[in-house]
Amino acid sequence: MKKTIVVYGSSTGTCEAIAQKIGAKLGAEVLNVQDLTADVIAANDNLILGTSTWGAGELQDDWYDGLSLLQSASLQGKTVALFGCGDAGSYGDTFVGGMGVLYDGIKDSGATFVGSVSTDGYSFDDSAAVVDGQFIGLPLDDVNESDQTDSRIDAWVAAITPSL
Repeated sequence: MKKTIVVYGSSTGTCEAIAQKIGAKLGAEVLNVQDLTADVIAANDNLILGTSTWGAGELQDDWYDGLSLLQSASLQGKTVALFGCGDAGSYGDTFVGGMGVLYDGIKDSGATFVGSVSTDGYSFDDSAAVVDGQFIGLPLDDVNESDQTDSRIDAWVAAITPSL
């Protein structure tokens, strides 16, 4: 596997804990987006990016500077996989919208995106993270469906590993 890093933004610790699980399964370094630099981006072939969703489908606060940094970096030739944390019970109309914001911000960067997930089995009303009928990354609702988090992570990691 090429050099991989898991980058997360987390306000309550949920997205951080999920990033740690994903990083452990991939044998990859895990980094808070606050510590992301252009050198870190350049040094890694695979970027696994995770955010929680706040407000009306917005990015986690620390990701705004991180997204600007990604937009100014060369992502050509890199592989990107996204994961998002959300609460479909209370925010079903903006479920994992932060993941959609990340994707929209870098979708034209030249990176190859992997890890889309079927919407089957998820209960939500709307999501900016759904493109062509699928989530553009791994959506997790650790608030209402924590019993499914580990199995969803396992299946997603197994699906993306051949591309990394």
